[in-house]
Amino acid sequence: MKGRKEEREEREEGKSILFFPFSLSSILLLLLSPLILLTSFIPKHDYHVSVTQMQYNPTARSYEVSIRIFTDDLEKALSLSHSKQRFVIKDNDQNDRFVEEYIRKSFVLTDSQKKNPPIKYVGKEQETDATWVYLEIPFQGSLNGCRLLNVTLMEVFDDQVNMTNVKFQSEKKTLLFKKGQTSHLL
Repeated sequence: MKGRKEEREEREEGKSILFFPFSLSSILLLLLSPLILLTSFIPKHDYHVSVTQMQYNPTARSYEVSIRIFTDDLEKALSLSHSKQRFVIKDNDQNDRFVEEYIRKSFVLTDSQKKNPPIKYVGKEQETDATWVYLEIPFQGSLNGCRLLNVTLMEVFDDQVNMTNVKFQSEKKTLLFKKGQTSHLL
């Protein structure tokens, strides 16, 4: 039997062996488990915003509209409006008719005579985490008395903000649409 002095000398020489009842991998798993659980519940992005570019083309006498929406948000909106059916948005999928139907309801231009010009759905294009939706809206006359409604994704997220940049001839405006302010006079 060794005395304390001999044990200390062995430790100092690096000969002592430490005993751990757990393996290194089990300790790491134990330490990282809470982090893994916490990050699995974090949303893909912390803000809910869409950006719309609406530019008048005098030759075509129409607005050319491009709407950038986070793809996962659009998929969720489509799912909610179609009895929780699961949607996966990507290029060349079969979801154009659903996207078109949704956008027609949530993005509406009303002219000074309180009429809605027909919206032509041009298509959509996939980006890394967003989907671009393209529209054309025939338009003649001035913007006086025209109103734009943009409630895209507001039924899904209370904090949704839809920023719309409107360019008509030399006039430029940026409009913010959110709960309580879903339409603006142009």
